[in-house]
Amino acid sequence: MIVPLTSRALVPSHNSSLGFTSLAKLSSGNLLAEVDLRRAVVSLKLRQDKKVSMGQFLTPASVAQLMAEMFNRLDLPEISLLDPGAGIGSLLAAFVAKVCQHRQHTSSLRVVAYEIDPFLIGYLDQTLKLCERECEDVGISFNYEIRETDFIEDAVRLLQLGLLNSAMPTAVNYATEFTHAILNPPYLKINAHSQVRELLRSIGLETSNLYTGFMAATAQLLKPSGEFVAITPRSFCNGPYFRDFRKMFLETMALEQVHLFESRQEAFSDDDVLQETIIIQATKQKQKSSSVIINTSFGANDDLIMSHSVPYTELVHPDDLEQFIHIIPDKISQQIVQRMALFTWTLKDLGLTVSTGRVVDFRAKDYLRTNPENNTVPLIYPVNLSNGYVEYPKITKKAQAIVHVKETANLLIPNEHYVISKRFSSKEEKRRIVAVVYDASQFNYAYVGFENHLNYFHKDGCGLSITLARGLAVYLNSTLVDAFFRLFNGHTQVNATDLRKLNYPNLQQLLSLGTGIKEQFPSLREIDQLIENHLLSMSNLSENNPIATKSRIDEALQILTQLGFPQAQLNERSALTHILHLEI
Repeated sequence: MIVPLTSRALVPSHNSSLGFTSLAKLSSGNLLAEVDLRRAVVSLKLRQDKKVSMGQFLTPASVAQLMAEMFNRLDLPEISLLDPGAGIGSLLAAFVAKVCQHRQHTSSLRVVAYEIDPFLIGYLDQTLKLCERECEDVGISFNYEIRETDFIEDAVRLLQLGLLNSAMPTAVNYATEFTHAILNPPYLKINAHSQVRELLRSIGLETSNLYTGFMAATAQLLKPSGEFVAITPRSFCNGPYFRDFRKMFLETMALEQVHLFESRQEAFSDDDVLQETIIIQATKQKQKSSSVIINTSFGANDDLIMSHSVPYTELVHPDDLEQFIHIIPDKISQQIVQRMALFTWTLKDLGLTVSTGRVVDFRAKDYLRTNPENNTVPLIYPVNLSNGYVEYPKITKKAQAIVHVKETANLLIPNEHYVISKRFSSKEEKRRIVAVVYDASQFNYAYVGFENHLNYFHKDGCGLSITLARGLAVYLNSTLVDAFFRLFNGHTQVNATDLRKLNYPNLQQLLSLGTGIKEQFPSLREIDQLIENHLLSMSNLSENNPIATKSRIDEALQILTQLGFPQAQLNERSALTHILHLEI
């Protein structure tokens, strides 16, 4: 019997082995409702191009409440809150509501809000006046300051002033005046030669995006033991671009909670936000907690949250020079990480490397041809990837050939066997890594071109054996690799760097995977069986098979889809609950 899911009826108890808990909503009265109504109005008035140019999206009340709920230390005699990109004040309003409802609330609350948009400042002032009234009702002394200046500029000024004052014991250090910080920082790339980049360098941070600059400066402005809650893109957790930020942030801040959203759109449903967002809560201290809480929900309004505790040393490996943040949300994910740890070879160990396709079509447009002609060679796009191999030529708007002349010689590579994969995918797609075999025997050409939206695996610029290419493609297309990659990749790209960071089976294992595969590429079910039989059958992890669980989840999701369940319930947590009910 299939039991329909509701948002509350199927919530297991807190002691359930699946780790579900029910989210307690704040009863914040009229304050948050009134602020969120204004946010909705303002959001409609703000043009989308202005939001993108400033990199700032206003925070919905549901997200703000969720973030305010993550603070732990609200019983201090005096609280000073920093909101470095306040907008209309949704976040600080949620924080004030939380403080006012706290059983042993503070006697004094001070808020410093930064905002440079004149259109938003008037709304922000109204919000702070509402907060003042809320505090008066419960006997909290409240004062606030709106700083109509660039946060990075002012933060650097304060930090430099703090350094000067540190030599004077009697001086007040205004640089670290805040006990709490809550932020939704602007997401905006910054030029290497811009003033803001220079300012961030002056406080020891090299970064390419403004949101990590806001996070770093905010952390430095906190008092020791100060609390920090931020909603940001997940991209800072890995990759070379944010290495300096991770090292700086993790040196001074101890992560305590991470909240993941299964839906990329739900957290900011009013705006077209493509980045995967997460919420982090951290404390300013060098000593790290023994464990970190990882919560997962579909969106901020979700009543069903999956909660999981992981050792801090699993979140950030002590010996990892890159300081990657490995967010492992549940037991299944933990089992996937354990299985991937069985593969210890790198591409370098295998004598292989991966590169990005050399043909940037708009730069080579004079040499592109719709169909093959004399003196052309194949040009392969992502659209040509099909069923484990390359479909060529294909009826498409994309050019299918490139002229082979002196001017294009450096864009082409020898026509040999390769594995090629798509560079762009999203969390919502069925597969994050899509890899196929480029079988050179199917192309009667001396050279081939791979477009820039593809990565290709090669050996010193030349091809692989066909057996190795097939084995490597099987491995990359497996559910195991896909599930592992999703854990640690928060952006829409599958870069060559990401593929280099993966661990791989040894050469003999890859060849064994490729043996027996011919023109018909195996299905996903067959691929997973090959991985199980050739790579994992002798391991002591074979009894706990997370891939089998993933398959059951996928089947349950298909059932929920066929039954017409709402989009908010088409997620792994609902599928797990469905499986649980069937077993009961």
